[in-house]
Amino acid sequence: MDILKHLFEQHFHSPAERVQPLQGQLGGSGRKIIRLASEKVTAIGILYDVREENAAFLEFSRHFRRHGLPVPEIYAEDLNRGAYLEEDMGDTTLFEFLSKNRTAENIAPQAVEAYRQVVATLPRFQVEAGRDLNYKLCYPRASFDRQSIAWDLNYFKYYFLRLAGIPFSEQALEDDFSRLTKFLLTAARDYFLYRDFQSRNIMLVDGHPFFLDYQGGRKGALQYDIASLLYDAKADLPPELRQQLLDHYLSKLGGHIELNPEVFMQHYYAYVYVRIMQALGAYGFRGFYERKPHFLQSVPYALKNLRWLLHNVKLPIALPTLLDAFNSMLASEKLWNLSSDSAAEKSPSPALAKTLTVRIFSFSFHRGLPKDDSGNGGGFIFDGRSLPNPGREERFKTLTGKDAPVIDYLNQQPSVHEFLASATALVDSSVSNYQQRGFNNLMVSFGCTGGQHRSVYLAEQLAKHLRSRNGVEVTLQHRELEKSAE
Repeated sequence: MDILKHLFEQHFHSPAERVQPLQGQLGGSGRKIIRLASEKVTAIGILYDVREENAAFLEFSRHFRRHGLPVPEIYAEDLNRGAYLEEDMGDTTLFEFLSKNRTAENIAPQAVEAYRQVVATLPRFQVEAGRDLNYKLCYPRASFDRQSIAWDLNYFKYYFLRLAGIPFSEQALEDDFSRLTKFLLTAARDYFLYRDFQSRNIMLVDGHPFFLDYQGGRKGALQYDIASLLYDAKADLPPELRQQLLDHYLSKLGGHIELNPEVFMQHYYAYVYVRIMQALGAYGFRGFYERKPHFLQSVPYALKNLRWLLHNVKLPIALPTLLDAFNSMLASEKLWNLSSDSAAEKSPSPALAKTLTVRIFSFSFHRGLPKDDSGNGGGFIFDGRSLPNPGREERFKTLTGKDAPVIDYLNQQPSVHEFLASATALVDSSVSNYQQRGFNNLMVSFGCTGGQHRSVYLAEQLAKHLRSRNGVEVTLQHRELEKSAE
């Protein structure tokens, strides 16, 4: 916080008299967003310790402003300390404006006009500013390529389908994912893909849109971003309005490139599907895994979009296993009722009032297994040595699984998500059973080669997950890190 105050005073030549944290637990990123204000001016401060992502946002912001696009001005930065100061765009997001100007599916003209302005501006990001953007700064990938698509699809598989209990054949689903990926990559992909072009990342200032959160942008297909906006789950746009806005977007896009709408539409709905799956993966990770129930409130809206697609769209490729999974999701009363269930989860159940202590360890197999001092025996020991090893890369040698660059590296590995989702499901089942039977202790250990990177990361992630459960007390011990600090 002190670095933001310093940047504010350095830039505005007056101290920040008011400091207000924004967003809190409602956001999906790990960034801290703070409003700083003096008597005459305000600014938004960002604290985030992933240097590459910060660098991408800062450079993209300057690039877009050079093209006359409505993005915040960057006032000051300190990349070494993960901090920067940007223009304050107020508090009215496009989503909030839409919510205040609708009754069910009847959306007021002023909200429709705001959307029309937004979709008219999108081609300027994608085409005009995308032509000379420095894609070398893109993070974590320079393009929405096979690897990027695999991350999104596996995110959906492991953090939504698996944690929601939707059955699927692993190999058959992978075969569908392979066909879908191959088809997606046949679309033209030489444009700027904003990546998170949705109603909460667009601010309205005096009725005009300003754009945020493009730091995950990369080179990719035009279809992805307009799909992100029009199928933004909780915005719940009526199908007729989605079509009107898509037509308006295509007419504006035709002013920037030679456009064949039929060719564009051949790939459009495949990108709609992949964007919905990416969003569901995020809802599952934040909601099922991290137990932040407000993220699950978007799931029924995403199901509504999937139902419309299944009834109205036929893809040019066969995806039988994936479509079966979608139909199983639509048949799940549990998923449709997530909004009400997520609120109920905040209240502890009387049957689970007794506290269960879960002791979580990270360790190195070279130094033996952690000792069970409770005398209970049992529990879980997970071997993380099959996962990609950050310790083999020089840049991670002095870091641990608690440091943001290592966390970010491991988060990008599909095998890590699969491992963690499977381990979490096993532990969750035992926790529920132990609580019902009145047990007091459960021990869970994660081992790797050195006890520094993978095991520490896995233990931290499970601890974060379990601390959100009612009636669970978590203790966490990183055995090798503690020994090295002695």
